[in-house]
Amino acid sequence: MITVDEALARIFALVSPVGTEPIGLIEADGRVLRAPVRAGRDQPPFAASAMDGYAVCGDLRTGTVLRVIGEAVAGRGFAGKLHPGEAVRIFTGAPVPEGADRVVIQEDMQAGDGTATMLRDPSRNMHIRPQSIDFSCGDTVSAPRRLRPVDLALLAAMNVPQLQVSRRPVVAFIATGDELVMPGEDPGAEQIIASNIFALAAMARAEGAEARILPIARDTEDRLRTVLELAAGADMIVTIGGASVGDHDLVSKVTDAMGAERSFYKIAMRPGKPLMAGKLGESLLLCLPGNPVSSIVCGHLFMLPVLRAMLGLGSWPAPTRTARLGCDVAANGPRAHYMRARLHPGEADPQITPFANQDSAVISLLAEADALLLRPAGDGAQPKGAPVRYIPLHAG
Repeated sequence: MITVDEALARIFALVSPVGTEPIGLIEADGRVLRAPVRAGRDQPPFAASAMDGYAVCGDLRTGTVLRVIGEAVAGRGFAGKLHPGEAVRIFTGAPVPEGADRVVIQEDMQAGDGTATMLRDPSRNMHIRPQSIDFSCGDTVSAPRRLRPVDLALLAAMNVPQLQVSRRPVVAFIATGDELVMPGEDPGAEQIIASNIFALAAMARAEGAEARILPIARDTEDRLRTVLELAAGADMIVTIGGASVGDHDLVSKVTDAMGAERSFYKIAMRPGKPLMAGKLGESLLLCLPGNPVSSIVCGHLFMLPVLRAMLGLGSWPAPTRTARLGCDVAANGPRAHYMRARLHPGEADPQITPFANQDSAVISLLAEADALLLRPAGDGAQPKGAPVRYIPLHAG
């Protein structure tokens, strides 16, 4: 058996970023920008008023009376030039007139018939946003990066209508086993509902992939081969179940016969020990265990980091955070243990408490969990309050 870190390193060695495609800005939320983008203009493109008030110039003090010679609003500036003794009524976002050196807020002025009188000495704040205070023409948004809503606002302000992003990696999911039926079907007395595949497909979509759920592969070599052939062209093929060494575990045998190049089999972790990876044609082959918790945990540890690498975001393991144990935990064995756990707010780091039941077939506890508590291989007993690492299971 190899470690999780070694397994990830071997998988990353099999992966290259997918190609790119052009898309419009309106479609870009959550996509991965792959080419740097340059601003096509300054922002703001002119000195702009930061407040509603009066554009003025020269030496002003309480009681000064100014002649109002015009108005400037957002989208339509004042065409003339301002001189001492004059003022231009101005509104937020409007271009500051030529000759003006400050904006006096309207609360500090009293409007008259064609005049404006200073009610108090002007403040030190000029209330003017200089040209290009946000960004300048030619400034760059770097890549790669996953685009957030605020990034789209920035790119729109830069006058960038189209972006070059990673295409969505295609992931084909294949559940295996005679015991499985799809939700809504009438299971036999000795059958169960295929469940893991829906969590894994949703995780892949949330990461930015295109998920394809293929028909269940029954426990015959011919049927499994047929379904695997349907996955041809996918960037990643994820099989669920059938990758162990039992008489009915056919994934290894069939994929070997189809020319797969195996990178490794079995990892020193729990849950998820019987995991296999390699290449089948041009597709990455990731063979997950059949137990629901095992397969979903392996999805977090392996499938999602691989998808990020395919999207061009680099080869990094699942991100971890720090918490403090909410209870004593016993010494861990020779395999890394990813324990379902619940987080509780703390004064500094949150508290984390593992569930007593860690059975890899119990989905309901995984649905209640906030995190996977990481217990390194051979880690000794740890007291309540000890610092530990965990993998968050939810965004935020």
